Amino acid sequence: MPGGGAPPGRRTEAGAPLADRMRPRTLDEIVGQDHLLGPGRVLRTAIERSELHSMILWGPPGSGKTTLASLMAQTTGASFVAFSAVLSGVKEIRAVIADADAGQRRHGRPTILFVDEIHRFNRAQQDAFLPHVEKGTIILVGATTENPSFEVNSALLSRCRVYVLHALDEVALIEILKRAMADPERGLGRRRALVDDAALARIAALANGDARSALNILDLAVTLAAAEGGRPRVTDTAVREAAQRRALLYDKSGEEHYNLISALHKSLRDSDPDAALYWMTRMLESGEEPLYVARRLVRFASEDVGNADPEALRLTLAAKDAYDFLGSPEGELALAQATLYLAMAPKSNAVYVAYNEAKADVTERPAEPVPLHIRNAPTPLMKDLGYGAGYQYAHDAPDARVDQEHLPAALRGRAYYRPTDRGREADIARRLAQWRQWRAERKAGTDPQASP
Repeated sequence: MPGGGAPPGRRTEAGAPLADRMRPRTLDEIVGQDHLLGPGRVLRTAIERSELHSMILWGPPGSGKTTLASLMAQTTGASFVAFSAVLSGVKEIRAVIADADAGQRRHGRPTILFVDEIHRFNRAQQDAFLPHVEKGTIILVGATTENPSFEVNSALLSRCRVYVLHALDEVALIEILKRAMADPERGLGRRRALVDDAALARIAALANGDARSALNILDLAVTLAAAEGGRPRVTDTAVREAAQRRALLYDKSGEEHYNLISALHKSLRDSDPDAALYWMTRMLESGEEPLYVARRLVRFASEDVGNADPEALRLTLAAKDAYDFLGSPEGELALAQATLYLAMAPKSNAVYVAYNEAKADVTERPAEPVPLHIRNAPTPLMKDLGYGAGYQYAHDAPDARVDQEHLPAALRGRAYYRPTDRGREADIARRLAQWRQWRAERKAGTDPQASP
């Protein structure tokens, strides 16, 4: 179900790309969005009853957003105006609205205003649609590859229904490819190319859910294929040459960015080195800035490994420096090394929890004064005021332990750090437990001899 291209009712030129020529002409020709357009489904029912409403079509490239908007107009008899958020502004919006208003008054026909890449409009431009959507002057159909809850302002979003289109699976893509191979009028049927099922499956895999990409790869592969007995045979080599390199879906500022970093982080936390390496590699191959990946690995070393393996922080910082020194492609190997190390390291979020609890006390409680006995007293006046009075120097005490208080009075007894029994933190936990017990017993009036 390719997207982008000609509006309904317009004949596609013979020289147009295969994806445009093979655009579905009826709702029944649409492949892969049965959850919206299958018999009895909500959107199909609304279209067939001409009960149109403003909506946002959210889906990946090549899932059929433009095609669906075109077929809505064709099926219901509405006027169709395609509008690009990349090329147009408020001035063009006003002109389109005026034409739609005049057409509705003269002919009683609704106007579907299709706004491709609506997420590229700023807030003010999106606001320009609001009164006209409310009045019914236009039926706004916005298309976006971005999560609309991030990219469409709430006022406009509340006046539209959001329909999610899915990336096409390989079965759907192969069906579309076979249809193109067999169609002598719009497709490649007259070229009588030989394409086996393995080659079609390869194209579908390389297209990454994008019907337009799949059809473009097929078209170029048939063109590149060597002729055999007058008929081109599409081989795996021809497919790979046509595809060059799969364009992975990724946006450094949109939802997919957060989806992939979440997948990497959770794979690391769950100690799955294979999945962690996959997601890290996918981010890099999709165009993510390698130093951003390095920063996330450094953060993970403190947040999820912590003192269970202090070497993790050193290694991730070294990986960052290695990439900074080597650049691509050599530097990626250091990031891979750090990723695998983090996945297999013992895990502890005790540092992260302790920091957040301390931060909560700092931000939510009054800023109490530093106890006098642990203040410096560099001047006679400060000494006279009691600064440093009663301070116990730990190195002069047995086992370098003292039982003086260090927290403000209102926070005494707080225990932020609770180390786990994993990795090196197990030893820290043992020593901390002994120290806390020693402190408690000193306060109770005993003098234990145990050393941490």
